[in-house]
Amino acid sequence: MIAFPNAKINIGLNVLGKRSDGFHDIYSCFYPIPWCDVLEVIEGDKLEFHPSGLDIPGNEEDNLCLQAYSLLASDFKLPPVNIYLHKVIPIGAGLGGGSADASFLLKLLNEKYALGITIEKLEEYASLLGSDCPFFIRNQPVIATQTGNSLAPCTLDLSELFIVLVNPGIHISTSEAYGLVKFSRPPTGEKELFQMSQIDKWKNVLTNDFEFGLFELHPRISEIKNSLYELGARYASMTGSGSTIYGLFNHEVDTSSLKKLNYSVFQKQMTLNP
Repeated sequence: MIAFPNAKINIGLNVLGKRSDGFHDIYSCFYPIPWCDVLEVIEGDKLEFHPSGLDIPGNEEDNLCLQAYSLLASDFKLPPVNIYLHKVIPIGAGLGGGSADASFLLKLLNEKYALGITIEKLEEYASLLGSDCPFFIRNQPVIATQTGNSLAPCTLDLSELFIVLVNPGIHISTSEAYGLVKFSRPPTGEKELFQMSQIDKWKNVLTNDFEFGLFELHPRISEIKNSLYELGARYASMTGSGSTIYGLFNHEVDTSSLKKLNYSVFQKQMTLNP
């Protein structure tokens, strides 16, 4: 079976403060976008992981896909499988690609082997893999709070817009990003802001708290954001803890000026068809 795990963006990202457990409370709108990896599961003689595409750093045994398989195998009798993952979504870019891969594997195994796991239970499993993993189970716009694992439905619909994502190839670790972050509170009336009719207000009221420190450390990221506004973006922002910047546009735009800088540039209408 094949699945297409998609990335997400943060629309506004307030880091509220550090918790007693060492994690941080946040407030953000998570929105799914159509930049996808490719994930396939085939039965085999033993559990094997076959990556391709973009390089995946770290030890293979620590990969979230293998952790997701082991999590279900501890509760269900699963046969050994070969997991093929073709990486398209950049690593360490604030797009949630690794979390998406793990959560989609949970869903894929549930379907392939008719395990009968409910959506709610899949979200519980996903929460054991990472704070933003539960989002990819339903894969719909939400308002995320606490560590990003408390999700409330959001009616925001950006499907008529085009998104341009620019990744300069700068890998930013989570520890680096949080070491530079400035805590803040969400803007007043934040829930009403996440409507298509309010998008032109976002530039002045929504912030990604990671931008302040990371823009100073990596000026190129700030320059990309400015370039997207110069191209006519209705809203532009860094997503997650970086380094990808996205812009939302009414129509397709000419991104050749960004491609000439050897950045990875992705442009597509905001629908989820891979």
